[in-house]
Amino acid sequence: MLTLDHLAIVAPDLAAGVAYVRDGLGIDMPEGGRHREMGTRNHLLRLGEALFLEVIAIDPEAAAPPHARWFGLSDPGRVRADWESGRRLRGFVARTDDLDRLLGAHGERFGKAARMTRCALTWRFAVRPDGAWPEDGALPCPMTWGDGPHPAAAMPDLGCRLAGLTLTHPDPDRIAALYRTLDLADAPAVRAGAFGYRAEIATPGGLRVLS
Repeated sequence: MLTLDHLAIVAPDLAAGVAYVRDGLGIDMPEGGRHREMGTRNHLLRLGEALFLEVIAIDPEAAAPPHARWFGLSDPGRVRADWESGRRLRGFVARTDDLDRLLGAHGERFGKAARMTRCALTWRFAVRPDGAWPEDGALPCPMTWGDGPHPAAAMPDLGCRLAGLTLTHPDPDRIAALYRTLDLADAPAVRAGAFGYRAEIATPGGLRVLS
């Protein structure tokens, strides 16, 4: 089984991503940290006991890795184009207790597992050879936290909760069928339309939307 773990806003730079969330939710996202293996950096916002929102971008102070970055960040032109077109909430990550089994069955979609770190935290994350999103972001990036506690439990609770997540897609029936095949819990609702995510988030200031 796969379970919704976190939402990912992929930004051309970290300041732009944090400002977008501040404007949309009225919340200043706390800093997360750096990912040495990918040369990226993030900010994180708790959305539940085992759920959070991530803003991620290339870390300009880090060396470029010898392989493709995750979340499509090795293609800055595409990241910028998506950002300017409004595709800012770019996709989501789902966790599993058996990442190796999942990749054994669906490795052609998700790539291979790699060890990742942020500060003292360690986990395994599946990355395609080109670093691109599975199904251009319609499918999640799979990962596992291992045996440790979920990191959202240690994040400051600023009173935000995910109230709903919807994906619009040109072929919604096919994507919904893939979610069932993957046994994806808490899957986004899928509707027909141009590709895009819409997250409804309950905040101390009321219900807000990120897309």
